Amino acid sequence: MENLNQNREPVIQITGLKKQYKLGQIGGGTLTADLQSWWARLRGKEDPNLVIGTDTRLFGTTFMALNGVDLTVYKGEALGIIGRNGAGKSTLLKILSRITAPTEGEIRLRGRVASMLEVGTGFNNEMTGRENIYMNGAILGMTKAEVDSKIDQIIEFSECGDFIDTPVKRYSSGMFVKLAFAVAAHLDSEIMVMDEVLAVGDMKFQQKCLGKMSDVAGQEGRTVLYVSHNMSTIRQLCTRCIVLDKGRVIFSGDVEQAIAIYMDTTDVNVVHYDLRSVGRQTPSAGKRLFLEELRFLEKESSVFSNAETMKIQIRWHVNEPFSGINMKMNIHYRDSSPVGITHPVSLGAAEPGKTYTTVFEFDPSLLGEGQYFFYLDIFERALTNPVCLDKPSTEFHFEVTNEDFTIPEWPAGWGRIHFPPVKIL
Repeated sequence: MENLNQNREPVIQITGLKKQYKLGQIGGGTLTADLQSWWARLRGKEDPNLVIGTDTRLFGTTFMALNGVDLTVYKGEALGIIGRNGAGKSTLLKILSRITAPTEGEIRLRGRVASMLEVGTGFNNEMTGRENIYMNGAILGMTKAEVDSKIDQIIEFSECGDFIDTPVKRYSSGMFVKLAFAVAAHLDSEIMVMDEVLAVGDMKFQQKCLGKMSDVAGQEGRTVLYVSHNMSTIRQLCTRCIVLDKGRVIFSGDVEQAIAIYMDTTDVNVVHYDLRSVGRQTPSAGKRLFLEELRFLEKESSVFSNAETMKIQIRWHVNEPFSGINMKMNIHYRDSSPVGITHPVSLGAAEPGKTYTTVFEFDPSLLGEGQYFFYLDIFERALTNPVCLDKPSTEFHFEVTNEDFTIPEWPAGWGRIHFPPVKIL
């Protein structure tokens, strides 16, 4: 792989890149609140502007999101970036997109960067789809005539023609993604940066986008950086892959080798997760209800036989009253391919200011042998119209061993569900 790249033109060169963040709330939002907080700390009093239940033990400490990244990306390359949550993937792309600045290190970019880091990045909600296309083109340094020559292709690809003159604040998340991707893929940028954005679109549009990105890299000679937890799309699109772990590049090279190394970074020896300082998957998560910890009970490791029931304990705190709270597990195989979602269960009602402990069970007997992880999703109202209350970005890992199965290793082509035998009638 390195030999193939020796004669190619580098478009991104990163040397010694570091990014440090401070933990805890920074600033109270107004000068008055900041002065109140400073005066309370000076007197050894509790900060009057903190949310009730906030853990202040980590305030003032720092976290290295990136810790010495060296990377060269070449023209026409489709580079996959994979790693566990918190490994530094999104931070790397935000720095490349100039959304945030590095703490240390040097970055050299040769060309314009078109970014899609989340749904609707760079869009103005009050403007129509057509106006946002022209605005994005202007941001990239294109003239109106240049955008005019592309706009029909963009509208056709986005499948939003009927709504192109409607303000984008009325678009669904799927329509947002379709238009944003069409803009990024068709306007003249040398570098495309994509962060897990295709997860919102429908399957047909995802395949359409992957095909377009392959054409952009292979035929048009543009460079694509793609972050995803979906290993099948990484395999389909990328020509090279890097694995990030704790802010460092631990592998760069063949896609299959990278995926194998990424899967080996999972840890099934962890039985207790402190969730008070971890990120959340949505901006509103953890505000009204906060999941503080998760623990696998009666275990020294999270390895379970298929005849063994998993007992899991969670502790959660609420800041307002709830008449009913629901919970479900989103289960994935270790390569991040989805396995299934458990049926929602009720955690009951809750009173404001109280902390609750809940123990629940999960039966892994239908899962094939292998390593898995799940996300925990706590929400309000029915599954058809849920309101997310908390969804930590942590992957809770566990392993299933099929002790009563005669084949020593679960064959990869069999899928992940161990169905019971059919009944002869």
